[in-house]
Order: sequence, then C-alpha cells, then structure tokens
Amino acid sequence: MHAIEVSETGGPEVLRYVDAPQPSPGSGEVLIKAEAIGVNYIDTYFRSGQYPRELPFILGSELCGTVAAIGDDAEGFRVGDRVVSASASGGYAEYATAPAFLTAHVPDGVGSDVAASVLLKGLTAHYLLNSVYPVQAGDTVLVHAGAGGVGLILTQWARLLGARVITTVSTPEKARLSRQAGADEVLSYPEDAEEFGRQIRGLTDGAGVEAVYDGVGASTFEASLASLAVRGTLALFGAASGPVPPFDP
Repeated sequence: MHAIEVSETGGPEVLRYVDAPQPSPGSGEVLIKAEAIGVNYIDTYFRSGQYPRELPFILGSELCGTVAAIGDDAEGFRVGDRVVSASASGGYAEYATAPAFLTAHVPDGVGSDVAASVLLKGLTAHYLLNSVYPVQAGDTVLVHAGAGGVGLILTQWARLLGARVITTVSTPEKARLSRQAGADEVLSYPEDAEEFGRQIRGLTDGAGVEAVYDGVGASTFEASLASLAVRGTLALFGAASGPVPPFDP
C-alpha cells in the first residue's frame, strides 16, 4: 500500500511517499480502507520530533473509510461499513488499523472528507462547551484562533447555544472565515495583554467574558486572563505558540 512515512524528524520536507506493508487488525481492532484522511496540528509535533516516536513511522491518526477486515473481539462492525476514527495507527495510508471501541459509524449524508476532518475537533469542542465550561444562553465567550478547526466549531456551537462569541485571528482571510462561522466580533491577536483586556471590556460593558477557550497558549495567556469576568473560566486546550509560563495561582 502507499503511505506517508517519517524516517527523520524535521519540517514538511521529511515526509516521504512510500510503499509499506498493509497492516492486519489485532484483537479488538478494525482495518480501515481510507477514503479521506484528516490532517491535525498534532501531526506537526510528531513530524518535528516535539513528541518523540520511534522512527520510522507512518504519520496520522484521523481517517474515514470502509471496514476492510475485523480483528478478534472487535464487535459492532461488518466488512464494508463506513466508519471514522481519530485514533488510527498510521492514518496517512491507504489502510490503517484502529481500536474498534474508538471507531464510529458514519451517518448517511455525511461525506468522508467531513467525517475525517471534523471528528476529533468536534469531540474537543463538545468537551469544552459541555464539560469544561457549560455555555449558557446570554454568555459572552472568547475563542482564540477562531478560524482554526476547533475554533470554527466552537463558534458555531456556542452561537447555537445562545452565546455571544468574540474571536481572534491573524489575517483578513481568517477574519472572513470566522465571521462566516457566526462570530459576533473578530479581533486581531493580542499584542499587549492589558490593552486587549480593555478592548474586551469595552465590548462587554466592562464585565469581561464568562469563558475563554484558548488553544494558542503562551502568546495569548496573559490576554486571556485579562479578558475574564469575575469568576470566569479560562480553558487551555492547546499550546500552538508554546506552553503557558509558570504562574502563581
């Protein structure tokens, strides 16, 4: 089968299109023939070596396709079922295995490209909006990286729940995407935390936001804190710009 392999860590140039053995499903696994493969930001961490893995390896964990084979003790699936998983082993390939209990059937009407790209991001958004800080109608929330995969879903979902959504982006094109998703206000990424906090309070009658969903990390952390209402919630779920600095609670 064809696959995208990483044999040395680095930038995109280390990705290699190779012929690789087709895997077989182990106990509790299914083998998926890929129709669409999701590209996730975490893939760059593995490719660069920030998250170490034994070399060489096939990159990727998100894919949608059809069940090609079923391992022992893998229940609930038949060969030919359309499925999606965000926990595949070596997803950048024509075939990949995934734990059956972390694989889901794809509903009719949902395209393979949508299923492969949205599952993990959708699960993240669901957890953030329902468990970390359960958004209520009338809340105002701040979503950093509003044009990213999670940010777009968070914006649409929070609006459906009746919240007002403020987002941050880095370019005019991303601002357009964020507004299309339903953002009420779209701001540039903060350069000065205090000034950004004042800007947020100017948009919220001095109150601040009930929650900040921050997947950026180091470069937005102080501005996120400055944006919060009294007893607001800061949800840190990523560190695209680096880990947040140590702080005294």
